[in-house]
Amino acid sequence: MKWLELLTVGAATLVSAAVVVTLYSLGVRLTAIAGDADQPSPGTKRSLAYACFGLCGLAVLFGLYLIIPYFSK
Repeated sequence: MKWLELLTVGAATLVSAAVVVTLYSLGVRLTAIAGDADQPSPGTKRSLAYACFGLCGLAVLFGLYLIIPYFSK
């Protein structure tokens, strides 16, 4: 068994999962902050939240692209 390749896949999985979870939670947090009435610029925070959600979705789509063999041809 090729242990280095197994560790590489495990590390890539751990890092990508952490990135997706962080982006999603940051988007949720920014959405909650933008919903507060006392915030001076809720539009900017809401735009950043949507950008985080978009990057999270792109990361998921890229992972699907790597997993599904039909797209790799």
